[in-house]
Amino acid sequence: MDDMSRNPSSQGTAKEGAGVFKEQDEEARFIWNLRPRTLDEYIGQREVVESLVIALTAARNRGEPIDHILFHGPPGLGKTTLAHIIAGEMQSRIIHTAGPALEKPVDIVGILSNLDTGEVLFIDEIHRLSRTIEEYLYSAMEDFEVNFIYGKGAFARTLPYQLKHFTLVGATTRAGLLTPPLRDRFGMIYHLDYYAPEELARVVKRSARILGVHLDEEGSMEIARRSRGTPRIANRLLRRVRDYAEVTADGKITQALADEALTREGVDRAGLDRLDRLYLTTILENYRGGPVGVEALAATLNEETNTLVDVVEPFLLKMGFVIRTPAGRRVGEPARAHLGYAAEGGGQQRLL
Repeated sequence: MDDMSRNPSSQGTAKEGAGVFKEQDEEARFIWNLRPRTLDEYIGQREVVESLVIALTAARNRGEPIDHILFHGPPGLGKTTLAHIIAGEMQSRIIHTAGPALEKPVDIVGILSNLDTGEVLFIDEIHRLSRTIEEYLYSAMEDFEVNFIYGKGAFARTLPYQLKHFTLVGATTRAGLLTPPLRDRFGMIYHLDYYAPEELARVVKRSARILGVHLDEEGSMEIARRSRGTPRIANRLLRRVRDYAEVTADGKITQALADEALTREGVDRAGLDRLDRLYLTTILENYRGGPVGVEALAATLNEETNTLVDVVEPFLLKMGFVIRTPAGRRVGEPARAHLGYAAEGGGQQRLL
């Protein structure tokens, strides 16, 4: 975790600040400790892993850096973890940054010029790079060269600077926002999809072993079914259930205890949280089941449009709870049945 400096104005503030930083450090250590370090430890995304094994083995046999890689898919599915695994498998250093953090050409040029042969540059949310930064990446990815511009006006000149052969690993939740020239420069492009409950149960059991949590088979499956197909959420829910088990029971997580703990957290048996249910019921009750534009829906819910598009909708679309149409969003029949509403055409009254 990055070091943070603080300048408290009193001893009391210092103690409070120390508590906050300690909690943040523990959170970072918890997330990192649960990350698999090798492809053998990585659970799920079988086709992606098999392809990476072949590419990594071939690159090691030739003594070359692996080709540039792009991972895209919903958040929490392991894009960052795979980037770190790739660096580990190639026994090289990884430099981690994010698209919004690279504001000026000097930012990306400074990073690129300091990369050694075989090192991995990981750019998260790469679709948020500015067009100016992208222009520098084109030649860097393809020719391993960047051009410094010095002078002004008629006296402007370019000075090419040769880079070491590095590997760029990009991650994005919105691949459609990547420009074609940037996307085409990646040698390997992989889509990470939601996990099946059985795969998530394996993730939960692995995390429970690391944390020393007593968890039975039914308890792990209960957590997995409510995790929205996402390992990050599965690990977060495991922590909440662990806390509940330690305070209200003997620390052992069973299906009944997991059900009770997650219900208290507002996570229902389909994995929907309070915002998901509010999103669906708003369309059903305020807009007669849809269609409704996402901007109007965001205004009604008092939420950012990007929050609905990037956080709420992907899982609901995957489950068939929401349908996107040219006219807007509509609620699907599975959502009506789950929430206890009458089928379409039978009114919006609740059956339960």
